[in-house]
Amino acid sequence: MSDMVTTVHVPANDPAPLGIDLSTRLAGVYFPNPVFTASGCAAAGQELGQFFDVARLGAMVTKSIMLEPRSGRPTPRMAETPSGMLNSIGLQGPGIDAFLQRDLPWLAERGARTVVSIAGSSVEEYGRLAQRLRGRPGLTMIEVNISCPNVEDRGQVFACNPRTAADVVTAVRRASSVPVFAKLSPDVTDIVAIAEAVVTAGAEGLSLINTLLGMAIDTHAMRPVLAGVTGGLSGPAIRPVAVRCVYQVHAAFPDVPIIGMGGIRTGVDALEFLLAGASAVSVGTAVFGDPHAPVRVVDELRTALAERGVTSVADVIGRAHRDPATYVPEGPDPVEDPA
Repeated sequence: MSDMVTTVHVPANDPAPLGIDLSTRLAGVYFPNPVFTASGCAAAGQELGQFFDVARLGAMVTKSIMLEPRSGRPTPRMAETPSGMLNSIGLQGPGIDAFLQRDLPWLAERGARTVVSIAGSSVEEYGRLAQRLRGRPGLTMIEVNISCPNVEDRGQVFACNPRTAADVVTAVRRASSVPVFAKLSPDVTDIVAIAEAVVTAGAEGLSLINTLLGMAIDTHAMRPVLAGVTGGLSGPAIRPVAVRCVYQVHAAFPDVPIIGMGGIRTGVDALEFLLAGASAVSVGTAVFGDPHAPVRVVDELRTALAERGVTSVADVIGRAHRDPATYVPEGPDPVEDPA
């Protein structure tokens, strides 16, 4: 069947347009559809609010919030790459006080289900952030961005060490009153080992994946394009890596809910992540070219499911994990090249 789908513009909160149940549950929390925004690509939602009703999405995931305001890294800090984008923003943001005063109430007033991403430079900072968020109206879940340097361990990234990743999750879990999802980096030897560490530490779910570390060099100026030298690669170029990570982690922990992300532009892209084992997806880099992308993906996912005779999102989550003994591939078996 062709991957081409027709966009159907119907409200995402309609009970069952086309007879499709788009609802999903993550860690016991109900979401009307499985399409979220991705942290870092739409601040706290107000920028996208001028294009569509933010309550139409399953959830709004905020840019990572830190304790204090940050101006971020010097420019240039973004660069286009083939089928992707490099960013070296440096977690620019207003800090937790401004976020709680302005952004979270704005989302709550509009009925958005809000997932707050938090980031810190020490285990203590993560715990303090979770404590500040405790009991706040509109807060649905916390996403722990552990792809940050740990100043207490020679600047090593939390997400690249099972012990420090677990320490952060433990601190957040103790302070939080809502489910905690750990956002993992693909820049590790064994992402399943990191997933095991944070789940054991108390994470109710996982977000896969964060950006891949990359860089670009200006061959005329003969120096790095980004002022920060390296940056996070996102966009369609990383989607196969993200799908692989989701598939591997779901195979190892089938009962742990996953939010899948990495280069999602269409409803069919979202479907691929669900088949790999994600219970929801986040749309990020696509909004830079199309601010309507998240709601468009909702509509396209509904149509893609209908075209395949599927009536519920729950029916496709992890469906690509088939028993090899019973799975019959389409087409002839591959033939090995003669020796």
